[in-house]
Amino acid sequence: MLRAILDDLEGVIRPEDVTVLIATGTHRANTDSEIREMLGEDIASACRVVNHVARDESSLHDLGTIGNGVPVKLNREWTGADLRITTGFVEPHFFAGFSGGPKMVAPGLAGIETVLTLHDAARIGHPNATWGVIEGNPVHDDVRAIARAAAPDFSVDVVLNSEQQVTGVYAGDLFAAHAAACRQAKLDSMRPISRPFDVVITSNSGYPLDQNLYQAVKGMSAAARVVKPGGLIVCAAECRDGIPDHGSYAAILSARPDPASLLEMIETPGYSEPDQWQVQIQAKIQMKARVLMKAGKLTDAQLAATHFEAVDDIEAAVKAAGDDASICVLPEGPQTIPFIA
Repeated sequence: MLRAILDDLEGVIRPEDVTVLIATGTHRANTDSEIREMLGEDIASACRVVNHVARDESSLHDLGTIGNGVPVKLNREWTGADLRITTGFVEPHFFAGFSGGPKMVAPGLAGIETVLTLHDAARIGHPNATWGVIEGNPVHDDVRAIARAAAPDFSVDVVLNSEQQVTGVYAGDLFAAHAAACRQAKLDSMRPISRPFDVVITSNSGYPLDQNLYQAVKGMSAAARVVKPGGLIVCAAECRDGIPDHGSYAAILSARPDPASLLEMIETPGYSEPDQWQVQIQAKIQMKARVLMKAGKLTDAQLAATHFEAVDDIEAAVKAAGDDASICVLPEGPQTIPFIA
């Protein structure tokens, strides 16, 4: 995508005048080797590359209050640029409806206080904060409002197939392009089914999407849509980056002994911690169904500390559910979203 954009700008804008902003949100910065692998050696060397850091107040521009009471601070590199272009990958998202588009601006380039407000317990707990829903989704409604306040001049979104090949390109006005991409992503990645299942087997779509347990909650969330209450979810994710160690995810999980008390803590007025949204969603899933985890890079003790049961043999775990158990398999996890229609 960047190569196509830079080729189109050739002769108009010099590569050395281009800043590539990596919209990390609250996640860790990309390493130099990851940047070069992602962008290619030529672009990584020719352009200035900046990782967004949500906690660096000096890098943020205060835009005031936007949307439903969201205090908004965005990366100064973005708000001060002469020409702003977003690039995104659009797929169903477990609480923002769809990825890509306005999410590149916020939470992608937002300060920590903005992200915490966008991901607070009330918004995340709203029934419309779910896969495939944008309009009336309190998370995405405010994300769009922020993006309008610091809108890109041009936007490029793509949709991908299971081989990670680009199957559609949507470029132009951010909101029109993103809406069109969302319509296609829903057709490609979401499927109606008639009934819930006793057992749902899921993944987080393999490396790099299954790099840690935090990310694997997305695959579990897809499974939770179609598992029966009291049913079984089996999730396979490598988790080579661990739980992970950065952020507050592990600390929040260890603060209470079970999912019910975690939800009670998170939903207490005034409670606000980075990563609480992931714990909130995980706890709701675990209160609906039993969740087994096969994670090659995590120990049984690490999984137990995060309220999961470890499993080595997925086939045996599924057989233990009984010969009459109905089974659904989501091989691509959060990129294959079923819903009951």
